[in-house]
Amino acid sequence: MIKAELEKEIQNFLKTSEEDKLHLFTMADGRIRGALFNGTRFVNQIRAQHKLGILETYILGQAALCGALTIPMMKDKENLAIKFEGNGPAGGYSIEADSAGFIRGYLFNENIPLEKPLDSWDLKPFLGGGTLSFSRMHKDDKLPQMSSVYVENGNIALDFAEYFAQSEQINTAFNSSIQFDKSGMVTGAGAMYLQVMPKTGGIKNSGSGIDSNVEESDEDKILLQKVENAFKACPSLGLLYSEKEVDSEDIIVGLFREFKPVITLKRDIIFNCPCSEEFFINHIRNLPKAELEDIKKNGPDPLEITCRNCGSVFHIKTERL
Repeated sequence: MIKAELEKEIQNFLKTSEEDKLHLFTMADGRIRGALFNGTRFVNQIRAQHKLGILETYILGQAALCGALTIPMMKDKENLAIKFEGNGPAGGYSIEADSAGFIRGYLFNENIPLEKPLDSWDLKPFLGGGTLSFSRMHKDDKLPQMSSVYVENGNIALDFAEYFAQSEQINTAFNSSIQFDKSGMVTGAGAMYLQVMPKTGGIKNSGSGIDSNVEESDEDKILLQKVENAFKACPSLGLLYSEKEVDSEDIIVGLFREFKPVITLKRDIIFNCPCSEEFFINHIRNLPKAELEDIKKNGPDPLEITCRNCGSVFHIKTERL
């Protein structure tokens, strides 16, 4: 990937911001696990790579933030392709994430037509309804494991939660937000998920003989309701990160103090793509012989190739083919 340079104004703003990190945590004696991601630089890099407008940044940024939250759920050396195909003018999006902490992706339509100025962040007019698909590939799998659900929430975080509820049958909540200033600059971006762990092995005081499918006790229901209420009380994460008044640990402890959260790990999440000039040269060399000869003879020279996953632009001289 050819890393796009952020504008000076953005670079200066980010100098005093908390660094991008994914904070993993558990709470309620292991009954709940979660992660919080400060993705302010991450979203700014996505925008710079694809040269996106405000609406396009908001959609792809939200999808990538939520995609980043799936990384802690992965097994060793696993990658995940997330695709939404909708009937709105945005078309949809594609996000790829791997267990090493890398994300790449793109919008199907990077120039969404607007009939009037934006008056809300409801994405339903732009995404419409459509199919949200998750395709997982583990290092030992011969074929990917794919499942999909139909969603039409107009909210990407709710779409992800609905996927996990329907397809994975795991009670998972997602929250993501992006903050823009008056000039349209991304000043804050963040996402969080919480996931209810099954009783078996989930609570240290419970034995492994407990059936994880048993109906929740009244005590469990009260606990989960309190956790849900605390999660819903979370202010806009994008706004919190833009104001620089709290850091990620403050947010986790402040929201969930009652449930004794423990931060277990901090890790990097990076927007990155393995594309390179050599990759595209090898791809072109595998074209049909007649087509390859036509390119060498008639050009254009150099060829201009844009990687759809990261927006990198490569200029390849035909003599290298």
